[in-house]
This record gives sequence, C-alpha cells and structure tokens, in this order.
Amino acid sequence: MPRIFDNIEQHMVHALQDTLKISERADFCVGYFNLRGWRYIDELMDNWRGGEDSCCRLLIGMHDKPENELRKVFSLRGEQEIDSATVYRLKTRIAQEFREQLLIGAPTNADQQGLRRLSRQLREQKVIVKLFLRHKLHAKLYLLHLNHPITPIVGYMGSSNLTLAGLMHQGELNVDVVDSDACQKLERWFNDRWDDRWCLDISQELVGHAKRCCPPIISISRWPITSPKRRVLVC
Repeated sequence: MPRIFDNIEQHMVHALQDTLKISERADFCVGYFNLRGWRYIDELMDNWRGGEDSCCRLLIGMHDKPENELRKVFSLRGEQEIDSATVYRLKTRIAQEFREQLLIGAPTNADQQGLRRLSRQLREQKVIVKLFLRHKLHAKLYLLHLNHPITPIVGYMGSSNLTLAGLMHQGELNVDVVDSDACQKLERWFNDRWDDRWCLDISQELVGHAKRCCPPIISISRWPITSPKRRVLVC
C-alpha cells in the first residue's frame, strides 16, 4: 500500500528530503514553483556533479503570460523552425515573468540567499529548468533516481506544487510510488515532455535575471578600523 502525504500526519517536504539524501538525480514536474518551497530541498542537490545525468530536471507547466505568444507563434508556423531571435526575445520575457513568480511577495533576506543558491546551481547545471509550452500542464510528479538494484526510482504523485504551501501546508494529498513498472512508465511520461520541441530551457535566462535582482554581498573582514579590507561576492 502507498504512503499518504497530506501535510498533516506526514509532510511531503520530509518525504522529499529523506529521499533526496540518497538520490543521484531527480525529475520534477510541477505546475508552480517558488523559492520559499525550493529552499527546503535545494542544498540536498549540492553534492551532485551537474549535467543531465546528475541534476534536478525541473519541468514547469502552468506559467502563463508571454508564453501564450510563443504558443501562437508555434501554432502558426506548424512544424517549421522559428528564427532564433524570436525565440530569444520570448524566452527572455518568460524568464523575467518567471522570476517574479519565484519571488512572489516581498523578498526576504532568506529569499535573496535562496535565489543566489539557485543561480549558482543553474550555472553549475545542478538544476535545469524548462517550461512546457505545448499546452498547460498541471501535473505534479516527483521522481527520485537512486543507485539501488531493487528500487532504482521512487516517485511521488498528487496535488503538491513545489511551493511552501504545497510542501508543508494542509489541503494536499500525495502518495509514493515504488513499483518498478509504474516508475518506469512515469519516467517515460516525463521524458516525452522534457524532450518535446515546445519545451524550452530557460536556465541561462534565469541566471541573468537572478544576477540583476541580487545585490552584491559585502563581507567585512576583522581588521583594525583604520585598515578595513572588504571582499565582494557577487551572485
């Protein structure tokens, strides 16, 4: 029987944390994603090497605004390729809107630190973010890949988005999936959407926006007041 995670008796965030500690990579498909949820699991991915075989592939399905224009462009062109300038312009707009979703509400110091970590993980390819644009995708699927001969994949499915409310607050319902055949089918489902031509990688665009919204961290070393030395760390 599957375990139930309703954020009352068992919390989704604890299940993800425990499984990520023994995982080699992860595939997440969610409707929405923000830093206040991401902060609870992001450091567990820092030991991964980076690259598609050792990272978190994060597929976002429900972001809505400028990608409607991109969907329209694709539908008008059919299977023809669209020019790179159009794709770049629209991806930049999407990334800017997506950053606002990440920092929903007044950003705290913890939010800024979380954005810096995410920016670094994106640069190191420990996290790769794509937006699925073929149609709105409201699925919530978490696949954790383990180096285990009997249980190589552990899945979680249900209602929880990758947000603070989705991972920790009441009103959610999720179950774990450990059956090997079921997990393989879910992995194929994820890969089909990850490889879709309407699935756009916005990782680098997010890095650029993160740099612009993160003020530099200035740490003052312990030196005599008459001879201060400062070290500036950028996002």
